[in-house]
Amino acid sequence: MSKNHLSDYRKKRDFRKTSEPAGGREKSGDKPVFVIQKHDASRLHYDFRLEVAGVLKSWAVPKGPSTDPREKRLAVPTEDHPMDYADFEGIIPEEEYGGGTVMIWDRGAYRNLKTDDDGNEIPMADCLENGHATFWLEGEKLHGGYALTRTGSGKDERWLLVKMKDDAADARRNPVSTEPRSVATGRTLEEINGDAE
Repeated sequence: MSKNHLSDYRKKRDFRKTSEPAGGREKSGDKPVFVIQKHDASRLHYDFRLEVAGVLKSWAVPKGPSTDPREKRLAVPTEDHPMDYADFEGIIPEEEYGGGTVMIWDRGAYRNLKTDDDGNEIPMADCLENGHATFWLEGEKLHGGYALTRTGSGKDERWLLVKMKDDAADARRNPVSTEPRSVATGRTLEEINGDAE
């Protein structure tokens, strides 16, 4: 199933040149995972990824996630990524697709909050297909409920990533600017880039 989902991902990359994973791992464990990777490519952005049906569903979030429920963050869908990508931190060669430095900015487990009238969990793939998903993040930097809502379709497909109002909401906190280090290695983007050189 995930092999078909990853065809766009694989077409865009030359794995003889990039150290990005080609894919192989199908599942993370008991709970589905999320990862947010800070990506200094042609433009600095954050890649938000949710484990869904054996792949990482992915969105580029230009301003990064917020902990303020009043802020709606644009999330542009990108191709599905392999599960192994959740562990990728390093340099994508400049001539390759997405060339630049990638950092694991946050990661953890998540749980789906969407249920039907009988209290049964609606599969995350169905939620995304229907254009609205709500989930609880258990990350090292981000916690609590978030919602992803589709606002367009086709080539104009866009989503909004919004923090839900709960105990983890904090309008004064700005983790994108105040927490610049990798949760995997403790390095900044500059340090990852310097280590690679």
